[in-house]
Amino acid sequence: MTEFIPPGTRWAELPSPFPMKRGGALHGARIAYETWGRLDEARDNAILIVTGLSPDAHAASSAQDPIPGWWQEMLGPGKPIDTDRWFVVCVNSLGSCKGSTGPASVDPATGELYRLSFPDVSIEDIADAAAHAVRGLGIARLACVIGNSMGGMTALALLHRCPGISRAHINISGSARALPFSIAVRSLQREAIRLDPNWNEGRYDESTYPESGMRIARKLGVITYRSALEWDGRFGRVRLESDRPDEEPFGLEFQVESYLEGHARRFVRRFDPNSYLYLSRSMDWFDLAEYANGDVLAALAQVRVERALAIGARTDILFPVEQQEEVAEGLARGGAESRFVGLESPQGHDAFLVDMARFGPAVGGFLETL
Repeated sequence: MTEFIPPGTRWAELPSPFPMKRGGALHGARIAYETWGRLDEARDNAILIVTGLSPDAHAASSAQDPIPGWWQEMLGPGKPIDTDRWFVVCVNSLGSCKGSTGPASVDPATGELYRLSFPDVSIEDIADAAAHAVRGLGIARLACVIGNSMGGMTALALLHRCPGISRAHINISGSARALPFSIAVRSLQREAIRLDPNWNEGRYDESTYPESGMRIARKLGVITYRSALEWDGRFGRVRLESDRPDEEPFGLEFQVESYLEGHARRFVRRFDPNSYLYLSRSMDWFDLAEYANGDVLAALAQVRVERALAIGARTDILFPVEQQEEVAEGLARGGAESRFVGLESPQGHDAFLVDMARFGPAVGGFLETL
């Protein structure tokens, strides 16, 4: 598979070898990132954004890449993350296929794609790689680290492993550990990919690609990214206008089915299946409690930040707000001025991407106080 690298991407070289938490090491690995704004003379106005599973480092448009980014409404001059004030760095996760070294990258030892020979990836590895990227830019201490979804996990791992690396933290629809429901969903997604004959133990190419498996996996994900409330209000029981052909008696009939199909087909050829498997499993493995004898609040209390905000949508079923409440409580036990905000958004887990009317003021208001 081809990697999908935005034109404005820059790279930070990782130490070689770069040891991985669950064994093995990478040689000649790198992390993709983009930046916005200017680092001031004191080098103390930097914000790091760590992302969910699928985004690249292109969070917003720039002179190097004017195409709108995945967080375009949140980031930029005069926006909640105001690049007139902040120097913003967004990193692409280690193990991804969007610029950072991952299963779709070439193994320098063999000249072939890593595929399943890539070492197991943990959230901690992703956090360590992000820390190297930050330090490579000459930033000793961040003003704030912002993580959403999987990035919320990465941010907590980063803060836990690098004491003092940031003064503040915003955890958006994230968590300190994976819960059984989200593990179960991701397990089904991985199974859909692995059971596609074209997956072929990770040995596929453009002509023999596990499209059906990826399509089903993405549909399962999208269902959990939004809420039942939104599905009902957006689609109801509206049927497609055209009659179904006789040869497809169980084909698409409702508009919600057509939406899922269209969304999945737009995604499947834009993300490497092996990378999807690796990053999905890294989320399941993550549990900050392993660093405090199984006590997640005690592990969070080991994190040292001055201020923290944990935000979530009350309709989120994938990372429910109880997990953001837990993050806020644990960080407060560690001495942070920490609070939780539960937003009444109907859009579920994806609300932080699409409901800027609610999430924008929460993020911007917190950053204005730093």
